[in-house]
This record gives sequence, C-alpha cells and structure tokens, in this order.
Amino acid sequence: MPKSVAAVLRSTGAPLSVETIDVAPPRADEVRVKVAASGVCHTDTGLMATAQEGQLPLILGHEGAGVVAEVGRDVTGVTVGDRVVLSYAYCGACVRCVAGQYVHCRSVMALNFGGTRADGSTAYSYRGAPLRGHFFGQSSWSGQIITSPRNLIRVDDDLPLARLAPLGCGVQTGAGAVLNTLDPMPGSSLAVFGAGSVGLSAVMAAKVAGCAVIVAVEPRADRRALALELGATHALDPVAADAAAEIIRLTGGGADHSVECVGLPGVLRQALECLASPGVCATVGFRGAENDITINQGHLLFGRSLVGVVEGDADPHEFIPRLIALHRAGRFPFDRLLTEFPVEKINEAIDAAHHGAVVKPVVIFPG
Repeated sequence: MPKSVAAVLRSTGAPLSVETIDVAPPRADEVRVKVAASGVCHTDTGLMATAQEGQLPLILGHEGAGVVAEVGRDVTGVTVGDRVVLSYAYCGACVRCVAGQYVHCRSVMALNFGGTRADGSTAYSYRGAPLRGHFFGQSSWSGQIITSPRNLIRVDDDLPLARLAPLGCGVQTGAGAVLNTLDPMPGSSLAVFGAGSVGLSAVMAAKVAGCAVIVAVEPRADRRALALELGATHALDPVAADAAAEIIRLTGGGADHSVECVGLPGVLRQALECLASPGVCATVGFRGAENDITINQGHLLFGRSLVGVVEGDADPHEFIPRLIALHRAGRFPFDRLLTEFPVEKINEAIDAAHHGAVVKPVVIFPG
C-alpha cells in the first residue's frame, strides 16, 4: 500500500495537518496518480471553515496535476507515465452525462462533495483509521490519489505540471464563464466583478473573445493593475465610486455581459445593474449552497438575465486543451497568477491567499 504526504483537515477552521497516510491500490476501474502540484481554491478553503463533524477528517484539493502511476485492469485511454491534469468528477452514465453536460451530472454533489467513493468507501487511511477524501473525485492535497479516468485530461510533456494544475477548476471556471456561457461577440463589452484568479481568468478570456471594453471591478489596487496588464481596458475601485453607474458611463449605456466572482448580495446586484438591456450576468461566486440574495425584478423584466455557472460550463477534456493552446500562443498568460509553495507550507499558502498577498497559490509535492 503506497504511502503519501497529505494535508488533512481534522478540525473545522483549524490549520491543516501535514501527515504521511496510506493509499489503497486502485480498483479495476480506477487510476492512481502521483500528484506533482495542486492549486488552492476558494471552494477548498470555504469547506475548511464550514465542514461538519461527519465530514472529518478530510483530504481536500481539487486542482491536481501529476503522472499516472498505476492503472486498474479495466481502464482504457490512459497508461502509466501519462501526464495529466485533473478536473471535477461525474458519473458518465446519467442523462446529463450522455448529453455531454458533465458539470450537471445527476450525481455531481455526491461524487464531488461526498467525501467517499460512490459506494461509501475511501481509499485513504491514517494508522488504520479511514480518512474521508475523493473530493471532486481526487483530493489532490495528497501526493498519491485514487481517481477515475474520467477525471483525467492528458497533457503534453513540455509544460510544467505546477503551471497546469489550476486549469482544473479556478482558471477553467472564470475563462469558461466567458467563452462557454456568455460567448460574447467581438466588439462587445464585459464587466468582471472581483479580480482574483477566477475573475482575472475571465478578464483574459474576454480579451481572447475580442471584447472592446473590459472593465474589472476590484478594491485592491495591485489586482486592478494586474487586470489592466492582462487585458482589462478599465479598472474600477468599488469603494471609491458607484461601479455600476461608472460601467454604464464607460460603455455608453451598460455592459453587454458581466461576470460576478464574489457571491455577495451587493456585488451581484451591481453586476446586474451595470448591464445594458438585453444583457447577461454570469454568477460564479460561491458562498455556500445556501446564499440568499435579493435582487430587483425590474432588472430582469427589462431584458436582463442572470445565470449561475459551475466549472465554466466546461467539458474539461475539450476546454483545458483549448486553454493550453491559447497559453502556448501567448494569448492566455494564466501563469502570471500563480505562486508556488511546498506542501509543508500549505497553511502559509492559504493564509497568503486569504490576505490577498498572492492570487493563486499552488502547492508542490516532493518529486
């Protein structure tokens, strides 16, 4: 049974414990991946702060990248030695999956947030005691993981895995909200509320799409400056001005599209209020499954739309290679968002992200 370094959440709101755990061999339909790197995402840290007693102890992490180390006897399509990026889990058999709408899989909550395999078992343990894992089908804050081949996107050998890891969720979410969900016309206008890794990915995607006006709304001056470097035409401080009114002025009547990356009621209302009529707001900000927000129905009645987006409405097997190709062409420099930390300093990485010192932390596992 392989040993693995893993960051384990043992108490809600507490720092992670870096431990050496046991990982069971893959079943016939599973794959073992040696993780090289994993991003730190708001979904991870949100669950760290809110996990219930029955969910612990738990291994989080869902932006993994690594090398296939072992393959179950029934697995096809991947082989030992393949370099892979990992994304979200889906069953592959329900009506949504058959239609190619994997992000809306009927079992998406159980497979991504259940803390176990579909049958309730776990591949992870510590000194004989089971550890909950399989978070997003991976739990990539472990250096060895057991996952489904459906989670794996094969990648070429020449790009560092530490650079590619965040494509599996945060980068995919922001870019996909623009390129998949909104699909703006060249010359259109788009506003992004929140310039973290998701929002800045949306800014870069808006530039790829050919938007003529790209407005980033962000209270941190350093993030506004970075947004301008990555493609925004304007960057607004929401503390200093009425962002919605200013966007309406800059666009001559309202933005065609907006992406809301924060999840706070006031921010979402502004992301709707700044729109032209018709206009579409894609909300990706996650504040938990229950997040009551009040909006003015009039903003919807006059031709505006609000759509919720998960994982950028992306089929990762198609979309992640697309983002890599854009990166190779110099059109999607998402690597500028990343800061690396050794796994032993994962709590420092989380703290740095929480205080805005870094945009996207990536934890590195021993080679």
